[in-house]
Amino acid sequence: MRECFELRETDAGGRIGELTVPRAGVTVETPALLPVINPNLDTISPRRLAEEFGAEILITNSYIIHGTEDVREQAIAEGLHELLDFPGAIMTDSGSFQLSEYGDIDVTTEEILEFQHEIGSDIGTPVDIPTPPDVARERAEDELGTTQERLEVAEDVDTGDMLVSAPVQGSTYPDLREEAGRHADATDLDVFPVGAVVPLMNDYRYDDMIDVVAAAKRGLGADAPVHLFGAGHPMMFALGVVMGCDLFDSAAYALYARDDRYLTVRGTRQLADLEYLPCSCPVCTSHSPDDLRSLSDRDREEELAAHNLHVTFAEIRRIKQAIRAGNLLELVEQRARAHPTMLDGYRTLLDHAAQLEQVDPVSKGAFFYTSHESARRPEVLRHHRRLARLETPDSLFLTEGEPVRGDDFDCSWRVEPPFGPFPRALSKSYPLTAEVPARTDRAALEAAAEGVCRLVETNPETDVALGHRGWPSEVLARLPDGVELIDLTAA
Repeated sequence: MRECFELRETDAGGRIGELTVPRAGVTVETPALLPVINPNLDTISPRRLAEEFGAEILITNSYIIHGTEDVREQAIAEGLHELLDFPGAIMTDSGSFQLSEYGDIDVTTEEILEFQHEIGSDIGTPVDIPTPPDVARERAEDELGTTQERLEVAEDVDTGDMLVSAPVQGSTYPDLREEAGRHADATDLDVFPVGAVVPLMNDYRYDDMIDVVAAAKRGLGADAPVHLFGAGHPMMFALGVVMGCDLFDSAAYALYARDDRYLTVRGTRQLADLEYLPCSCPVCTSHSPDDLRSLSDRDREEELAAHNLHVTFAEIRRIKQAIRAGNLLELVEQRARAHPTMLDGYRTLLDHAAQLEQVDPVSKGAFFYTSHESARRPEVLRHHRRLARLETPDSLFLTEGEPVRGDDFDCSWRVEPPFGPFPRALSKSYPLTAEVPARTDRAALEAAAEGVCRLVETNPETDVALGHRGWPSEVLARLPDGVELIDLTAA
């Protein structure tokens, strides 16, 4: 187990953890937001980030510091914490973003890691190759090989008690991402950023982002703290967390404010289009849209950045509470309705339900069935798998509600969409206590039918009858031929 990271709570793939950062002498609770600080710009001061917004960790770019003479000299002389005036942990990037943007940088992995250590960074980053989406496989493989070589170089650099990250690359090839995760996990490095996903998020390709993260997670161990590089919009934090990401860095709060953009958990609004401020943060309770528009450019940018940070940190806290309460997937479903491509991302997440089921707690708070996507949740999949463990009598009546014809069979079990069949003694067990709408949808019935199929397949010697309340013929057609069908609505 990695000594720097410890899990405290889990829900689906989401987790609350503790990242110990020895050089800073702090322990950061995850999921955590790392506000991005440009050492040459100061929209919101790092000290204010800590004191007003509760930031425990931030990220800045060591390559920019390295290349800016006066800032470099000050950082070497005073140290990064004094330079930024920040009491928490500081992570530094290496210049890989500049490499992806401009094609070349003038430092090596050894040089930039040594520099990060010299200026007092708490978490350093080697120079990886951030391969963009959709490139030819040959290029993705070649650049991944270079990244892996640099991770091995990074292991040999003397960085003292500075943690070092091991970026996971591989473009949009899931097998390469999984391989990259496995290779990174085998190093003695500490934090694992999933890199080069910003282009996917910029193009609203949340479905592809989920596939990339899921693949990386398959290669990484459960004790690996995962950083989703460049994921700064609060709209998608819940989706990232439920897939198993622990750290998020955000420059969006400042970049969007510079363009008069106002963040919400349902998307981004232009200040010019707002007649009301739909938020109760200090900025929005003390200003109207007209007030903000009347400010000078610099003051308006600062106020919007502060609002954007309040919304962003509030969403992180909301996600942590959802993990504690065991209803993170319900929050993800709510967020998925904010944008069609977010819904694509959520549906893709459920394609990985078997992967999530491996880490999802077996018991937690109430299961709320809120959309047809709920029928594909890990809890439903787990119930279907566990049906093989149950002993069945010679004849079994499966029925919605009470056993109308229970006397004709050795035993009567309940059928509850979307889970399917289960012994009545389990009715008070999670997740069979689910809150389900009275108007059951097709997806829930199909999932229940799948549960009946699993039970019949694993118990071929049992005679099974299903008492249903007008299930559609297409759903009933999914059942094995030997199941007797009894329409209870005709009784």
